[in-house]
Amino acid sequence: MNFLAHIYLSNNNNQITIGNFIADGIRGKRYKKFPVEIQKGILLHRQIDTFTDAHPTVRQSTKRLHKNYGHYSGVIVDILYDHFLAKNWSTYSETPLTDYIDNFYDLLEDNFEILPTRIQKMMPHMISDNWLLSYAKIEGIQKVLNGMNRRTQNKSGMHTATVELQEFYTEFETEFTSFFEELIAFSEQTLQDIEIKFKDEN
Repeated sequence: MNFLAHIYLSNNNNQITIGNFIADGIRGKRYKKFPVEIQKGILLHRQIDTFTDAHPTVRQSTKRLHKNYGHYSGVIVDILYDHFLAKNWSTYSETPLTDYIDNFYDLLEDNFEILPTRIQKMMPHMISDNWLLSYAKIEGIQKVLNGMNRRTQNKSGMHTATVELQEFYTEFETEFTSFFEELIAFSEQTLQDIEIKFKDEN
């Protein structure tokens, strides 16, 4: 899953949210250098990614893109699924998306010092261009895919994936909706398991 989904699945816990957000850049056991609540978020993120990558519904979405994008298909699906989460936000949260995102940006600014350098450098661009809110529109997804394609030195062709998004819009949205309900339940259970793990260790 991409940024918005990971943030949402953090159970409205600020420190777990930060951990879940920064986790991609934290390798191996380096997570242990962070405060305990952030560690929990990092571990939650890893479990979410493992569950997502192995899920048959996600693989169905990915398969639709594989011919044109190869191993980049999974990255594209993560971004497309964030589009459907943003677009259908009111189904999942009573807090308006604009308020939710503003609160998250405030959280990042309040915890700037603890963020990895890569996130610190990325954050101003994320906030000024309002990446998370832009996901709700296809134009915003196009900008994200353009940026991702540039990072692969234009080898991935990801910038053209909005063609498939529009062609198979209903199929992708149906798959997202089905999968995300399962992912919410999985994340809630996983977070409970992580809490127990930390209590047992201490």
